[in-house]
Amino acid sequence: MNRVVAVVGMCGSGKSVATDLFVANNWEKVYFGGVTLDTLKERGMEITPDNERLVREELREKYGQAAYAVKLLPKMKELLLKGNVVADGLYSWSEYKYLQENLGDALTVLCIISDRKDRYDRLENRPVRPLSASEATGRDIAEIENLEKGGPIAIADHYIVNNGTKEDLERQVMAYLNSLN
Repeated sequence: MNRVVAVVGMCGSGKSVATDLFVANNWEKVYFGGVTLDTLKERGMEITPDNERLVREELREKYGQAAYAVKLLPKMKELLLKGNVVADGLYSWSEYKYLQENLGDALTVLCIISDRKDRYDRLENRPVRPLSASEATGRDIAEIENLEKGGPIAIADHYIVNNGTKEDLERQVMAYLNSLN
């Protein structure tokens, strides 16, 4: 049976690095954040932390807290027919419940966790869409308070602690990937 592994964690924890390893191992990718970026492009808005937050919260206000999962489920089901799927960035408890109801045992949640200082250092130094410590703090608070982000992190099926090097994270992700086979 093909599966969906939803990778969750706070911003800067290493979700994208983990997801890239799944893709390198022939998993199809669905990117939750792509819904936000596509919406910004459609509206002709600049990609900034404030605009991203505005769109995330507007979409959930308009379509409910499960908005991103509702939008992406058809794509996930289509990709599942071909193979395994990695879902980068499942955010809310409502999204988790929606996917669990619709995917059942095919859904597994992998959480990447990191100390806040490590996450903020990564975010400040990342080449694309960097965030200052104050911007990262604001994003954390908004995601916890407005987007129900803690639920999927708390209910994850497996946890990887990412407080070391990128290579340490990659080794842990590969061990997890191998355990799925």
